[in-house]
Amino acid sequence: MADMIIEQTKNKMEKVITALENELVKIRTGRANPNMLSHIVVDYYGTMTPITQMANIIVPEARQLVIKPYDRSIIAAIVGAINKSDLGISPMAEGDLIRLNIPALTEERRKILVKEMWKEVEGFKVAVRNERRDANDTIKKDGTGTEDDKKYYEGEIQKLTDKYIKLIDEKAIAKEKELMEV
Repeated sequence: MADMIIEQTKNKMEKVITALENELVKIRTGRANPNMLSHIVVDYYGTMTPITQMANIIVPEARQLVIKPYDRSIIAAIVGAINKSDLGISPMAEGDLIRLNIPALTEERRKILVKEMWKEVEGFKVAVRNERRDANDTIKKDGTGTEDDKKYYEGEIQKLTDKYIKLIDEKAIAKEKELMEV
């Protein structure tokens, strides 16, 4: 039973890491990345649809994205969704495509982004710790093992927690380095 709890906890912590990676990709670094648009949705005939599902997104230059919608009639809606988003980039509609020029980040803006990123990262660390707490509670409530077994499994869960907290820190440090790079 306890092995199953540890495996479930590991899977949940993996999901936290995946969610962290998805959040870190959204943080703008001054370089073009199609994943910057992954969280933007457009009202497409009454259905909120991610831009990534309705257009080809290419990176022709290091600081430029080109969005080529599969349906030309949706260009205005995509431009509107990008303008409403938190990207802070003004799209330019050019015929059947949309061009996004990503401005260089100032030193001050980079520091603000790093500070905001670390706040986000702390939330993911809390999520990992919550998984540890839930697993430990489940093991304590499980009446089948001895006290020594429970202590052993709590130690294993702590090792998992330490591993995933370290992984979160490594990913955040790499993103910080990427953000501060000029």
